[in-house]
Amino acid sequence: MHYPDTKLPQVGTTIFTRMSAFAQAHQAINLSQGFPDFDGPQALLSRVDHYIRQGANQYAPMSGVPGLRTAIAAKVERCYGRMVDAETEVTVTSGATEALFAAISAVVRPGDEVLVFDPAYDSYDPAITLNGGKAVHIPLQPPAFEIDWEQVRQAISPNTRMIILNTPHNPTGQTLAAADMQELSDLVAGTDILLLADEVYEHIVFDGAEHQSINRYPALAERSFVVSSFGKTYHTTGWKIGYCVAPAPLTAELRKIHQYLTFSTSTPMQLALADYLNDDPQHDQALPAFYQAKRDRFNAGMEKSRFQFTPAAGTYFQVMDYSAISELPDTEFVLWLIEQAGVAAIPLSVFYQQPPEMRLVRFCFAKSETTLDQAAERLCRI
Repeated sequence: MHYPDTKLPQVGTTIFTRMSAFAQAHQAINLSQGFPDFDGPQALLSRVDHYIRQGANQYAPMSGVPGLRTAIAAKVERCYGRMVDAETEVTVTSGATEALFAAISAVVRPGDEVLVFDPAYDSYDPAITLNGGKAVHIPLQPPAFEIDWEQVRQAISPNTRMIILNTPHNPTGQTLAAADMQELSDLVAGTDILLLADEVYEHIVFDGAEHQSINRYPALAERSFVVSSFGKTYHTTGWKIGYCVAPAPLTAELRKIHQYLTFSTSTPMQLALADYLNDDPQHDQALPAFYQAKRDRFNAGMEKSRFQFTPAAGTYFQVMDYSAISELPDTEFVLWLIEQAGVAAIPLSVFYQQPPEMRLVRFCFAKSETTLDQAAERLCRI
């Protein structure tokens, strides 16, 4: 029998899966994959248990539990001043990655081009490819990883369907500023270019900065899918619950795809999240200080190491330069690091189509103080 050729010849097992498995095999401290080693709020977990025991265990509505969509709309208005219709502009999804795939699938057609900024989260490219589109990669140069808007202008063609933005940015921890949003507004004005804003780390922004959500800018919001993640905000990545806010015409198209990807998302978890959003809106406001303390603790522990770094502006990732330690390529260095230091990291080059010359790795600091202290101590020995 002849099996069909692969649709994704460049895709294998993700770097996150490989590094976590390698870390486990070597009993290393896993600062590679981006998930906390602590649990979500107890009040939230208790509400899930409550709804399970109350029998809320059947399918939720395809677009999401009405109470949760209403709570999301209220949150968007509270945080960003944008009023959205919970019925026609908010969709609950099975994780932010599903929302990203559904948004791309809804509007990208064969021959369309999608602008992607490298280093880029690894789910963008496959979704574009599977829908017949072409990812046009624009590399961000270390150490600043700032967008060169003139380069973006030159990359736009008559076939440009969409630009994907990610702020705060995984894997670099950088954030876009208000000036970037003005550049973007000028760039897309008068065009039919759509935007996909990956804002899953929206509440993890440091040093008093304000997250520049697309939701703050009406002229951008009217052409955008804005994707967020409850998993990142409530330390429950395993629940895989995200959502997408988009104008009604775009939401209608997204839901056409969503209903055949997952149809609906865990009912008791949605109900619990709705309650928690309404009962504790202060949670997301406290998140920047919560994670900044972890960033600062890890970085303070790394001061005596041979790694060089600038503190991350957002997310729960810290990029560090290992040039003073080794000349190995980053994909080899992370394996060496597990064997020699017992700490797992992620190489930055895997997020690029054509990586520049660099010696950078990403550490996740969404960990307990004990884990961060032990990891820093080990890394300072090499």
